[in-house]
Amino acid sequence: MLDLEPRTEQSFRDLALDRIWEKVQAGRRLDREDGLAMLQTPDLLGLGQIADHASRAVSGDRVYFVLNVHINPTNICVLSCSFCDFAAKKGDSHAYEHSVEDILNSIHPDLREVHIVGGHHPDWRFEWYEDLLRTIKSERPNVQIKAFTAAEIDYFHKRWKLSDQEILERLIDAGLHSMPGGGAEVFSERVRRELFRGKCGADRWIEIHTMAHSMGIQSNATMLYGHIETHAERVDHLIRLREAQDESGGYLCFIPLEYQVGTTRLVERHATPMDDLRTLATSRLMLDNFPHIKSYWVMTGESTASIGLNFGADDLDGTIGEERIAHAALAASPLGIARDRMVHLIRDAGKVPVERDATYNVERVYAA
Repeated sequence: MLDLEPRTEQSFRDLALDRIWEKVQAGRRLDREDGLAMLQTPDLLGLGQIADHASRAVSGDRVYFVLNVHINPTNICVLSCSFCDFAAKKGDSHAYEHSVEDILNSIHPDLREVHIVGGHHPDWRFEWYEDLLRTIKSERPNVQIKAFTAAEIDYFHKRWKLSDQEILERLIDAGLHSMPGGGAEVFSERVRRELFRGKCGADRWIEIHTMAHSMGIQSNATMLYGHIETHAERVDHLIRLREAQDESGGYLCFIPLEYQVGTTRLVERHATPMDDLRTLATSRLMLDNFPHIKSYWVMTGESTASIGLNFGADDLDGTIGEERIAHAALAASPLGIARDRMVHLIRDAGKVPVERDATYNVERVYAA
């Protein structure tokens, strides 16, 4: 394992990191200028040292993972987001709809989490989603249900003219345990107008999560990067999330999501591993009030994700099982990693593997 504890004296090739390290040591919050400096620094290892220090202050040497499965009930969607390879229209050759029985059969009873997100289906009734959660809760009582992005909640509100509170109350009654962080994309109105005009914007996304937190539902948060967004827009996104966490305190984990070029090809190539690591480290340091930062192996690949555990991340997500959204965009990762593979990746990073549930309750701590 690399010795990533920075020295207290000036030791960085990039002088901007000296200022950032002093702030981190003093417990002072980083600002927009600091965020931009971190995303642009040529001293990648120095940035990693500071981020690893911040991560250890929160989690020590522990890195978390969960035995889970990602379920995407349908790819049929009323939206036409420019970055999405997953969505289909009714009648398309690749369109699909899973039944409740199909989904239940994909959820092994020994899993700890089922993560459910999907297309904004034009015809399914809201009761279908309630029945899905009730069935899972009844037939797989040990599996926690993490389901429906804020973008989906916003669609339910528009489609059936239900209040956010009623939607969340009914889903909680049906078995909802927590919410994923998808649908945030980038908190930039410029990017929203160009790439996902029909999807809710930053204010609405935060409003829904804040309400969920007030009702006892914890959630994650994400940022889609590596497409047409600027570094400044990335930093502004992180600051908005930090402010939202100051208000509600209900966010568990932040997940930077690398844009998958796929066939949409907003850019010619994926973000580089160096960009992935800078983004992870910057996220850890800017989001000083987030308990966890995830190195999402599905989109960055196993190798970069494992290295990311020394660049501020303390979570690898999970074993995933079925997952369609990233793989519709030709993500290069395998469809699933077994428990022992997760443990191996974490140990390779010199960290201690910790198996968790959906809300970070510890199930098992593995030997280092």
